[in-house]
Amino acid sequence: MNAIRFFAGPFRRIPRVRDVNEVFEARLTFGDRLADRVAAIGGSWNFIIGFSLFMVVWAILNTVVLARHAFDPFPFIFLNLMLSMLAALQAPIIMMSQNRQAAKDRLDMRLDYETNLRSEQEIASLHEKIDLLLAMAGDEAIALREATHASK
Repeated sequence: MNAIRFFAGPFRRIPRVRDVNEVFEARLTFGDRLADRVAAIGGSWNFIIGFSLFMVVWAILNTVVLARHAFDPFPFIFLNLMLSMLAALQAPIIMMSQNRQAAKDRLDMRLDYETNLRSEQEIASLHEKIDLLLAMAGDEAIALREATHASK
């Protein structure tokens, strides 16, 4: 049985194309997935609009509604501190996500290169087989080729 597998192995067509998303997703840790999700949320219009509304409400609350007893009066120093902390945490997380996307792109390019190499080898093999068939057919192939060109 092993001899049959040994001799039949080269003739079997096994697809070697790998999906870059599946390969890459298999290696992601919880932190990686969390960073990607934070970057997706932080870089969305929903986040920008929602956070803008939060800041407007904060400003109105501290200047108009709670004018005399505001917990963060006009220069909004506490709001500034919160925005700075958010930026300090969000920026490295987004950079981690971007670095991971760059690694995914490099993996995608490598898999494309491997596929191109296999295709090139297969085309070269097909050329050799056609040349061999033409050599075996000899004069019959030449006559057939001339007849084909003459009919066009």
